[in-house]
Order: sequence, then C-alpha cells, then structure tokens
Amino acid sequence: MLEHFFQCPYCWEEISMLLDTSVSNQTYVEDCEVCCNPIEIHPQFEENELIGFEAIDIEQ
Repeated sequence: MLEHFFQCPYCWEEISMLLDTSVSNQTYVEDCEVCCNPIEIHPQFEENELIGFEAIDIEQ
C-alpha cells in the first residue's frame, strides 16, 4: 500500500488515500474525507511505483 496526497477537485483540500500498488491500472470512486463529494480515482502503477494519478470531479 502507498499513501498518496492530492487535492480534492471540489473543496481543494489536501487529502490522503492509501493505494494498492499490486494492481497496475485502477478506476474507482471514493468520497472526499473533508467535503464528502464523490471523486473518481485513476491511479496507474508500473512495478509497484506510481506513474500516474487523476482525481476527477464526477459531477461535472
């Protein structure tokens, strides 16, 4: 597991999330721990190293 910090696309607060490095390409939805809005998360890993990360506002 890898702790990753990023800005919420709704409230712009910095939040942290634990990411599973064993799956190379992931997509899932998590609620912001500050404002509770849903965020679509897209982490990408190569050899257990984070190579890409997107946190998208799904209510656009």
